[in-house]
Amino acid sequence: MGKSTLYILLMWLSFSHVWSQDSGKTVPPDSIRVTTNFKDTVAVKPDTSYWQKSFSGGVNFNQATFSNWSGGGVNSIALGAIVAARALYEKGKTSWDNTADLQLGYVTQLGNTRKAADQIMIISVLGHQIAPKWDLFVSGTFNTFFAPGYRYDKLPAEQARLKVSNFFAPAQFTFAVGIAYKPNDWFSLRMSPLAPRITFLSDQSVRVRELANGTFVPDPTQKVYGVEPGKTTRTEWLAFQLQTVLNRNLTENVSLNARYQLFTEYSHLDNINHRLDLILAAKVSQYLSTTFGLIALYNKDFSSELQLQQTLAIGLVYNISSFRTKKDSQKAAAPLPGRF
Repeated sequence: MGKSTLYILLMWLSFSHVWSQDSGKTVPPDSIRVTTNFKDTVAVKPDTSYWQKSFSGGVNFNQATFSNWSGGGVNSIALGAIVAARALYEKGKTSWDNTADLQLGYVTQLGNTRKAADQIMIISVLGHQIAPKWDLFVSGTFNTFFAPGYRYDKLPAEQARLKVSNFFAPAQFTFAVGIAYKPNDWFSLRMSPLAPRITFLSDQSVRVRELANGTFVPDPTQKVYGVEPGKTTRTEWLAFQLQTVLNRNLTENVSLNARYQLFTEYSHLDNINHRLDLILAAKVSQYLSTTFGLIALYNKDFSSELQLQQTLAIGLVYNISSFRTKKDSQKAAAPLPGRF
């Protein structure tokens, strides 16, 4: 056999091997398929640890520039990042579900940079099935901010901004024990008659006071986020918590994810805390997605009025998941930020 013929044969064999890997049609029998948005399938060794994992990360960027524009306008740059991760352990009747929802974004206009989104939410739930559709569980929920937050309105004329939050100011950790109702794979209801919560305040400079004319000024003697002056923590021992979670596909490329939380101390039933987190995500293409987010919070310790945060973004997204396909086709194939 000539050298040229041997060379062509070797090239053909190499090409056939690469093609069989990249085509995603052949997966070794001792491996499983892990789906990403950069390749249809990737062959990996089977995971015998009973863990399923997922990761989703996105970056959103917006920019506008005006030069001698008669219609007017302001130069601006907006940059945001969202990371969601989940690790679920399932073996027999025992499950351990862990999720993290992280968001941070900034907007720059006229040389001023302001925070547009900020959240750290970590939830861990350990459950054991006691009957069909019913679990006993213990859970921990932690939330705080990445960076300082400021007020820019309702301030004295000589003051440009006023710090009102920071990392661990506040931060809240809730430990809950109770029973969960899970009629299907996309909805759950958790009721916790015992749910103590600790609020942390590591930065005393976020204490502010509202004056009679409606403006806000720093005041270290004020109670904020339920934490008394001079203290760094507040503990609510005897409390009740209720959580509902819905995670469902509306269409093949549109997913709705919602979580509602109710929390109250038994001794202060006139101060019931409500929080609603909602995310509507639409896949535009393999690498692009559009996300609408809404957070509604009513907590008298934070504000006497309803608080709202709404975001709408389109940007690059990367997803990878080893979650097994669920029987319910309406269940979101990959968990959305911080939800389960």
